[in-house]
Amino acid sequence: MKLIKKLKIGLDGKHITINNVFLEDKLGKFLGLMFSEREKAQILLFEMQKPRSIHSFFVFFPFIALWVDRKNNVVEWKIVKPFTFSVFCKRKFSKIIEIPISRRHYAIVKRIVGERFKN
Repeated sequence: MKLIKKLKIGLDGKHITINNVFLEDKLGKFLGLMFSEREKAQILLFEMQKPRSIHSFFVFFPFIALWVDRKNNVVEWKIVKPFTFSVFCKRKFSKIIEIPISRRHYAIVKRIVGERFKN
């Protein structure tokens, strides 16, 4: 796990900076947000060699999944609910960012989701 202090991404023609993102290694890719506590969960970044679906088994809170291309532009995002079997992106991507929906990450969640997110 490697800490990235500032990660800049493009979303809907705007640039957004996400602070304190953890780049996951192989074990981290397997575990992701599983068994994490909502308010302690970190923002995770996964670099993908080939496209895969994700799941939220043993993740007890919703999170936002951002699929990002090589130029750090978001190609698709979804709110993933707990214990969802499979979530995938139909477009080409090279990274996935998982952002827990929590008070801790309220500011970045609100920037991505907008007013639909109520705490």
